[in-house]
Amino acid sequence: MGMRKGNAQQIINNEILKQVQDDQINKDMKLNWGTGIVLAFIGFISFILYFVVHMNTTKKYDTSLVTENYYKAELEYQNDIDKETNAKNLVSNISWKRSDTGLEITFPLSMNEKDITGKVFLYRPSNEHVDFETAISLSHHTLLIPDKRLLDGRWNIKVDWQYKGKSYLYKKEIVY
Repeated sequence: MGMRKGNAQQIINNEILKQVQDDQINKDMKLNWGTGIVLAFIGFISFILYFVVHMNTTKKYDTSLVTENYYKAELEYQNDIDKETNAKNLVSNISWKRSDTGLEITFPLSMNEKDITGKVFLYRPSNEHVDFETAISLSHHTLLIPDKRLLDGRWNIKVDWQYKGKSYLYKKEIVY
């Protein structure tokens, strides 16, 4: 009986010792609110830094300029404002429509088509490789941009044209 009592006492002592050790470990591992806030900040900053580095190094997310000669284009901006004002003062301005053959740009019928000169620039915001420029060559006041040159989606169209020495500018965002 004495042996059992000693064994039982030994088992109880081991359990108490184990519980005290577990409590000490739990106290050492317990996080207070200050440590939690610091860990949250470190996690958030790491998350943001990862995405900044990822977005800047991945070619898929290339952020190229709208124009290569940005500063030169900025200096010409006042001229563009004057040209747009001239176009808005016209009785009828340029219009466009999509047809089976492509994009038809129609110039004002009140003007002689042989005296209209200039350029049409089509800019694709999502892909600079499909941007193109073409000279104005009219037949019956209409310029046709063939369907094979245009992808479905959003385009910015810019028509910089002249009629009898006066300059005009037409800008429009279109969905083709």
